[in-house]
Amino acid sequence: MLAQEIVNSAPWRYQFHLEVWVLVAFLTGAYIYMVKVIGPKAVAAGQPAVTKKNKMAFGGAMFMLWIASDWPMHDISEEYLYSAHMLQHMILSYFMPPLVLLATPTWLARVLIGDGRLYRAVRFLAMPVIAGVLFNLIVMVTHIPGMVTASVESGPLHYSLHFAVVMLSLLMWAPVCGPLPELRIGPLGKCIYLFLQSVVPTVPAAWLTFAEGAVYKSYDIPIRVFGWSVEIDQQLAGAIMKTAGGVFLWTIVIYIFFKRFAAGYAGEHNYRRGTGAIPDDEIVTTGIDDEPLTTADVEQAFAGSRPPAEH
Repeated sequence: MLAQEIVNSAPWRYQFHLEVWVLVAFLTGAYIYMVKVIGPKAVAAGQPAVTKKNKMAFGGAMFMLWIASDWPMHDISEEYLYSAHMLQHMILSYFMPPLVLLATPTWLARVLIGDGRLYRAVRFLAMPVIAGVLFNLIVMVTHIPGMVTASVESGPLHYSLHFAVVMLSLLMWAPVCGPLPELRIGPLGKCIYLFLQSVVPTVPAAWLTFAEGAVYKSYDIPIRVFGWSVEIDQQLAGAIMKTAGGVFLWTIVIYIFFKRFAAGYAGEHNYRRGTGAIPDDEIVTTGIDDEPLTTADVEQAFAGSRPPAEH
């Protein structure tokens, strides 16, 4: 009996999660079926059902799902380290959802949600204000100590919370990189929207960083992975939540800003003439047209000019 308890308390013992492999296999098979069978009927003749970017995004999303849900992250995060639990939630809410949306072409999104009640519900819930509030609400709820303890002790509640995190994260990311154009907002709106998403997590992150003692009793156990104390584990979890999430969102904000606004600024402040023709009124005023200036033109101009008068 004691030997079995020692084995069960080994942090790095391998645990096979059949449900994770079944889920990843099902999603992969469903995606291939939709692309191969439904896709050619949903797009114009000669057009590919998915792009290379869609395929790469889908592969990245499945990899993220597997990493977050299988051994060892799943087991360490649920039984030993809250910092691993935080990293798991970061993957499921920040890193995986945008890849899922980027993997979904517009035709596939319309096939999945249709144009009826589900479409109207998604369009309403994906409005930036509503999606942002719901996303941050689930972030706050999943960090309540009582909820964390209950989810660790209850499998159904644990998976239900993960499902809610992923679904609300997809809605949060829909205005930024969703497959439906009517749900996306403009570049400036995206920058402001993502900036606000990086502000709210500061509250629980600061709470974890500066808390004294064990905030989550479920992780206050004698076995300490990597030798980290409860306080160090909590501080690292707060750093992951604030730094990793903030850096990720701010990187996207900077990318959007420079891609949209910096390129336009450079073009507007370029003093070289573009490829367009010189306006007719400018040709009349200056005598310069679109023809390139040659040496013969210069010599002809000098030959026809009058020398300065002598005084």
